[in-house]
Amino acid sequence: MNPLHVSDEVLRIEALSQYEVLTAASDSILDGITQLTAQVCNAPVAAISLIGDDRIWLKSRFGTYAQDVALGSLPCETTILGDTLYEIRDARLDPNYTPDGILLEGRHYNFYAGVPIITPGGINLGALFVLDHPVRTLTPEQSSALNVLGRQVITRLELNSRIRQIGRAARYRQRVESALTVERNFVSAVLDTVGALVAVFDPAGRIVRFNRACETASGYDFTTLVGRYPWDKLIPRHEIPEAIEDFERLRSGDFPATFENQWLHRNGSLRRIAWTATALRDPQGQITFIIATGIDVTTQRAAEATLRESEARYRLLVEGSLGMVCTHDLRGVLLSVNVHGAETIGRTVAEMVGHSLQEFIVPERKALLETYLAQIAETREAQGFLHLAHTDGETRVVAYRNKLILASGRAPYVLGFGVDITEQVRVEGRLRRLTNQSDSILESVGDGIYGLDLEGRVTIVNPAAAQMLGYRQSEILGRRMHELIHHTRADGTPYLSEDSPIRKSLTHFDTVRVSDEVFWRKDGTSFPVDYVARPQLDSQTLDRGKIKAVGVVVAFTDTTERHALTRMKDEFISTVSHELRTPLSSVRGALGLLSGGVLADRPDKARQMLDIAISNSDRLIRLVNDILDLERIGSGKAEFRPVMCSIEELLQRAAGLQQTEIPKPDVRISFDTGDVRVWADSDRILQTLNNLISNAIKFSYPGGQICLTAYNLDENEAIIEVSDQGRGVPADKLETIFERFHQVDASDSRDLGGTGLGLAICRGIVTQHGGRIWATSNPVRGTTFHFTLPTKPPNNLL
Repeated sequence: MNPLHVSDEVLRIEALSQYEVLTAASDSILDGITQLTAQVCNAPVAAISLIGDDRIWLKSRFGTYAQDVALGSLPCETTILGDTLYEIRDARLDPNYTPDGILLEGRHYNFYAGVPIITPGGINLGALFVLDHPVRTLTPEQSSALNVLGRQVITRLELNSRIRQIGRAARYRQRVESALTVERNFVSAVLDTVGALVAVFDPAGRIVRFNRACETASGYDFTTLVGRYPWDKLIPRHEIPEAIEDFERLRSGDFPATFENQWLHRNGSLRRIAWTATALRDPQGQITFIIATGIDVTTQRAAEATLRESEARYRLLVEGSLGMVCTHDLRGVLLSVNVHGAETIGRTVAEMVGHSLQEFIVPERKALLETYLAQIAETREAQGFLHLAHTDGETRVVAYRNKLILASGRAPYVLGFGVDITEQVRVEGRLRRLTNQSDSILESVGDGIYGLDLEGRVTIVNPAAAQMLGYRQSEILGRRMHELIHHTRADGTPYLSEDSPIRKSLTHFDTVRVSDEVFWRKDGTSFPVDYVARPQLDSQTLDRGKIKAVGVVVAFTDTTERHALTRMKDEFISTVSHELRTPLSSVRGALGLLSGGVLADRPDKARQMLDIAISNSDRLIRLVNDILDLERIGSGKAEFRPVMCSIEELLQRAAGLQQTEIPKPDVRISFDTGDVRVWADSDRILQTLNNLISNAIKFSYPGGQICLTAYNLDENEAIIEVSDQGRGVPADKLETIFERFHQVDASDSRDLGGTGLGLAICRGIVTQHGGRIWATSNPVRGTTFHFTLPTKPPNNLL
């Protein structure tokens, strides 16, 4: 066995980890590729192997239950040394597997063929291989197919890996966007709540952010000053040069900086503001923004009052918040928590302050606290979900975004803000379940269903509707359905949208049921439908007593088959009535003549009348029996007792019986059957053969020959043929002769005594056996009836 290079093995193990194939659940697509490989290569065993550091893992298997085997037990390790097909014709001749070949699950295999599974980066992960008992080689077609299927395996693994990566990226992006939104809202709320003046300037000195305190101190709102220089409105004229000089000093990088200036209030009064400024820099160290915080020190008392008001506002913001606002130290011990936050888990503030967060986290997630605290210490912020234990035993899910606060004069602490999203999580779970259930129902029902908005555009359509209309679902969504499928009536006249009952259901707020209309397919053809349109009503308007529709749902059924069945029923009743009336009239006329004594002195004529009555009575009996046979076969009530039987014996019996009942000495019957045996109900097949041979005798010319042939098509199916040299069947009637009461010539029933049901019964019997029946004809050679039968019982009966 060739050893694998150590670096290649390391790369392969890393690739297996990257693709997550060893830990991923079974993949039905990979299982399908494996089964197809076995079928294409005509092998009993096929598998997708992945070479681990100590085992060969069989990720997908066909014909074996082994999930892993020891290294060196399969030729897969040799296969991945190359980049194309590796084949062992006879493993007994290979020194690595002599004397009994390749051993797998207690069985020995002599033949092996495999192709390496190679990533786009050129790393061999394993092999797609087949095993077989006999000594053999793959055909060129099988070799080519195996290589193609090997590439399909890595394509599927690549697709699965990318899907997982995309999912993780989407979830990460969603968390980041949510966190940014929470952060922006939190920062905005804090800036607008604090009493201190906060202003943000760009490097040129223009105002880009201006909090509410600044608006109060200046008398201007933010929208008036954004993008303007402070000395345009706020700085008194005589102090503008000094203000510009102060800003130039800030822009030169002299931070942190403190300075004072006067602001000119909009009402003309002056206020002195004490500022502290710092800078925000980009990764290259360039100043991007200058942030200045100030205090109005016009009078100390006013400043103190402003500070108290600011503190009161902040406390109101925290205590009035519908979220959880708390602080904790770097060990996770709570320093403060608002009342609503404590009530979220059924506790009081006193019960939580001074205790570790770990005491309130559900047991299975307590270990995550250490990871969270490490992240806070390293990155100064963290976001995610806390699963807290409520005193009533329930778990409350809190989405949080926390930051580490480094304040001078006090120990670092973490400021946390969280929102209880437990109900949202539950609702989303129920919504997902309901959505999945609704989608499953829509996809499983056989009727077409689609939904429309108030403009008549499609908002939802199920696969059955798209299939019946000949569209893909994506081609229908967003389109105006009336213009697409309901634009024209059955007679070809335009169908205006405002005349449609579907549109009227939106104005009448009532369910409408419509029959015998037509919908139009994509290919321009139409089909009859029955449909029900039900408006979707706004539940909020119903509560207020005012009804408002938001859309309409339409369910429709293709009634083509129902109409066809109705026509067939009418035609059947009409035909049966005619077929019964004709022989009954003959019987009644013959018996009437005999009863009236008209033929009392003419015994030969009386005998002729009796023969007519008996003949037509027999015809009536045959007709009734055939109708009953058809009904039993069609309803599935006919008894079906299949056994293995000889076709030659059945043909001999049927031919002998028919030559007795319909003697034509000048018509010869020949047999060419061989040893053909079928799995069938012998009585039913004998009935089929009787009908076919009877027809062949009736329509054969004097001196003609009837050939009865049977042979095996393959190991699962045999074919039986009945050929005559009669007048033949026109090409346009080769299919219709198998329908009820359909004959080549309407006089056949009268002249030859047929009911027109024999071939329909034959088709029913053959179909019940799982076979097919058809006819071919030639004006010179006559007609041949062919039908197939299974040669062995189904697998579940073996």
